[in-house]
Amino acid sequence: MYDAYIMQRTQIYLTEEQGRLLRGRSQATGCTVSELIRTAIDDAYAPRREPSTADRVRVARRTAGAWKDFPESGAEYVERVRGSRRLSRLTDR
Repeated sequence: MYDAYIMQRTQIYLTEEQGRLLRGRSQATGCTVSELIRTAIDDAYAPRREPSTADRVRVARRTAGAWKDFPESGAEYVERVRGSRRLSRLTDR
């Protein structure tokens, strides 16, 4: 039911700017500063693994609707970036 793990307490020194950035991110996300630091350490030093289905679902839910306020469709964006009507050439058969 609960994941049991042991925490190791440590003390670190941060610049004022680093502390400000962490506090700002903490307020914006609702995560504790400790959680942000642990996540950053995991991201930087933990071995990479394939994301689980739960991880993929979590990312999909967090990003759903992110494109809705963008001024152009995905196809229009690709066409603008790649140019030369490449997308339409691929889809027109």
